[in-house]
Amino acid sequence: MNQSNHIKNIAHRGASAFAPEHTIAAYRLGQQMNGDYIEIDLQMTKDGHLVAMHDETLNRTTNGTGLVKEHTLEEVKQLNAGSFLNEKYPNLAKKEFENVKVPTLTEIIKTFGHNANYYIETKSPNEYPGMEEKLLEIINHYEIQDKVIIQSFSEESLQKIHGLNSNISLVQLLPYKKAVQLTELEIEKYKTYCIGLGMNYKYIDSDYVKKIKKSGLEVHPFTVDNEKDMKKLLSWGVDGMFTNYPDRLHSILLDLKSHE
Repeated sequence: MNQSNHIKNIAHRGASAFAPEHTIAAYRLGQQMNGDYIEIDLQMTKDGHLVAMHDETLNRTTNGTGLVKEHTLEEVKQLNAGSFLNEKYPNLAKKEFENVKVPTLTEIIKTFGHNANYYIETKSPNEYPGMEEKLLEIINHYEIQDKVIIQSFSEESLQKIHGLNSNISLVQLLPYKKAVQLTELEIEKYKTYCIGLGMNYKYIDSDYVKKIKKSGLEVHPFTVDNEKDMKKLLSWGVDGMFTNYPDRLHSILLDLKSHE
């Protein structure tokens, strides 16, 4: 694992600037580019399987249509999860992306095992009833509890996980669309179940980062692709960041380390 000041280099949807997002190919590339964490958005199929996909619908990243939760795993597995990238970005197109499939969480963990860290996002419990229990069952089965951070915009989902297993590291995602300062009260509430907070890097400043860090919580902004922004956030003291370019963040961290 990348130890330069323990800054978490989180490969957003895998190295999704280079390979079809949320596929084994993207996750593998994220690791090769020195990402510390594979980031996985979860959806649940009609028959209760957890699959990696950002959207609730199949339309954008596969040749299917409609909601994931209205399709069985067998139906989802018939879809192509790579051609969209080849068509949209011909300069990144590769023959092997032509037939990649939507992976299940179980397949991802079986592929990378204990050689990876997993940063997994859940949705709200009313959207996918039972998702949290299912996720914890898989984490326990593969004994990767110490390799996992679970993130969500849904406080309800995180509180539910915390109630089921208080040893799992949780990060509350904040849905800011404008600059906002957290109150002490909010920070204290987050501290009861979280190790950190994730937010859009565009709406924070160094005072914001300082305030959260002072409380003992970590700060993990998303999604940072520009090297100038990476350097600025690191100078503010963030603990990690989500990026589509884990290779860029890695080289900046190496550079900083060599100047220590």
